[in-house]
Amino acid sequence: MEHNKSGRRSFLGKIAIAGAAGLMPGRLTAATQAANRPPRRAGMQFLTPPYLQHITSSSAVIRWITNEPASSWVEYGEEATGNKALPAANLGLLAANDRVHEVTITGLKPGTKYMYRVCSRQIVEFQPYLMTWGEVMNSEVFHFTTVNPAAKEVSWLVLNDIHDRPASFEQLLKLNGGDPYEFVFLNGDMFDFQTDEQQIIDHLLTPVTSAFASEKPFMYARGNHETRGKYARQFPDYFNNPGNQYYFSFTQGPVHFIVLDTGEDKADDHAEYSQLVAFDAYREQQARWLETALQQPAFLKAPFRVVMMHIPVFHSGEGHGSLHCRELFNPLFNKAGIDLMICGHTHRYGVHAPDKATHNYPLIIGGGPKEGRRTLIKVKTDRKQLQLQMLGDDGSEVGRYEVRSKR
Repeated sequence: MEHNKSGRRSFLGKIAIAGAAGLMPGRLTAATQAANRPPRRAGMQFLTPPYLQHITSSSAVIRWITNEPASSWVEYGEEATGNKALPAANLGLLAANDRVHEVTITGLKPGTKYMYRVCSRQIVEFQPYLMTWGEVMNSEVFHFTTVNPAAKEVSWLVLNDIHDRPASFEQLLKLNGGDPYEFVFLNGDMFDFQTDEQQIIDHLLTPVTSAFASEKPFMYARGNHETRGKYARQFPDYFNNPGNQYYFSFTQGPVHFIVLDTGEDKADDHAEYSQLVAFDAYREQQARWLETALQQPAFLKAPFRVVMMHIPVFHSGEGHGSLHCRELFNPLFNKAGIDLMICGHTHRYGVHAPDKATHNYPLIIGGGPKEGRRTLIKVKTDRKQLQLQMLGDDGSEVGRYEVRSKR
């Protein structure tokens, strides 16, 4: 594993990134890409290493960014990178002439380790009947492992409320030591607001690929600060969640996950939003989806049912977003019998035991973003027991909770 880390450092030394050391529906338009393109550099370059998104038992989503428009693909295999996966086709046209690249590899074996590298060929000039190609760039070789649907255990890490402090990623993830984990969950407010692509690269993609994201996937629950700023509407074009939404469900090992997008924390008509948001209707849409999701066999049969969302339904003040989430979601969770909820938002870490008068499930809140208040949440489960540990940024334990399976 040390060799892989060295490879990532070497790769990062080669890519061109200015500065440090924007879910789903739609693609970045050519005009948007041109407007937000970093300053032109000589030749074709990777602006990020590849970063893993949703991985299943038979597929893997891989993304990366180049400084120039390109046609891209992924080379992969178990023993050598001898297979080739192309980007998706839309209405018969393969994705091309883009800088933000996405390839989904399908037909993989469950529970299997694969090696891969990403490849991009520069498009110098795109004429109707004549393509002028530039150089081909290949990344270093990385690895990922597909999900084993028969796995009896799963472990994951949770980060929240980083707020444009990219150094926090490495500092907090180091607290995990050498403990195994399958993925990292970013539980909202990685940023203060969305400015441009370079911010996404410098303040998120560079630190997470350096730490883990070229070989282990991450998933994203949007926080209220990801909805702010001039680039918030382009932000989804850089990430994939299951189902290409910010609210979704999936099962891994003995855990069924429900993920919600809690939206903004103030009313839609608040002056800050310039009459350009409609989060009440969006949360109501999620509540209708949630009613159905909580009745699905995958949820009902899972040994553990875990909810991930940014704004807690309790212990988070009486702001409009908190109250609306409480009104819409909490009765459904109380009735369905979830086992655990993990949130952020308040910047005050806490472990809140079930309370029959409010929430009949444990509610864990991660801290941040200032030094001394940041946390790393570690969760590991087998079919009988879920164990959660919350570490402060000095490495001390600041919270712990254990849940026994009821099913």
